[in-house]
Amino acid sequence: MKTRKKGDQFELVIPDKWKNVTIETILRNHWQAPKKLVHSMRMDKDVRVNGEPVPWNVPLEPGDTLQLHLFKEAKYDVTPTYGELNVLFEDEHLIVVNKPAGIDTHPNHPGETDTLANLVAFHFQANGESCRVLHIHRLDHDTSGAIVFAKHPLSKAILDRLLSERKIKRTYHALAHGRIKQKKGTISSSIGRDRHHGTRRRVSPSGQEAVTHYKVLAYKEAYTLVEVKLDTGRTHQIRVHMSHLGHPLAGDTLYGGKPVFHRQALHAAHISIPHPFTEEWIECDAPCLDDVGL
Repeated sequence: MKTRKKGDQFELVIPDKWKNVTIETILRNHWQAPKKLVHSMRMDKDVRVNGEPVPWNVPLEPGDTLQLHLFKEAKYDVTPTYGELNVLFEDEHLIVVNKPAGIDTHPNHPGETDTLANLVAFHFQANGESCRVLHIHRLDHDTSGAIVFAKHPLSKAILDRLLSERKIKRTYHALAHGRIKQKKGTISSSIGRDRHHGTRRRVSPSGQEAVTHYKVLAYKEAYTLVEVKLDTGRTHQIRVHMSHLGHPLAGDTLYGGKPVFHRQALHAAHISIPHPFTEEWIECDAPCLDDVGL
């Protein structure tokens, strides 16, 4: 799909497959934008076709240029903080970064300045972009790897939907204690809160559905290196399920692992994302930035 950024406008040439679609159907049906956002775009007159305002129910023709005022200046919702940022992919709609272990994805309290979102805000500021830092998903404080942020509300809405539809694919690498004999398998055990510990989760029949697929990649002395993919995204899911399997992650003392590393050996090594507008696949490999055997 042919697209480009022109100043504060996003331009998209209507493809043949969209013949006779309207602005309304593109926003509501194709992109499935939230009603509140669609209403705001209508009230602010953010949409034009070939440079002119047109009724939203008029059919468009292939070759028409749809213009959306997406790139509005917005105040950073987190404090920009200088620091090293490992960028894996970036365009005007989203950025994928490689989170180091030992920092939160975003502030949990007002005034926090030492999270990944703060580093992303500084990166935007340094590049002259005034936009909010909109995270699409999270990683635990001590888990490293690829994380996606959107740069404007429409991109966030589409990426949020793609994540909920499981079209954003994440692959993790983990180092587990012991030798996992079954070379691949699926753990389908619901996960809920541990009533006896504020931050722990546990396998619980009354918890939320959780499905984890694993595959043995290699055996390393007293450990097993596994590739893990998730059908669901529950808090601590991989850590809980691997512990439930009898093979807690190395370094994960919260779930029975031994303190052989300064953190749990878990890393989001790869992410695949269908681009929210061009629909081309974005493939990002995230190298592990510290020495936890991954």
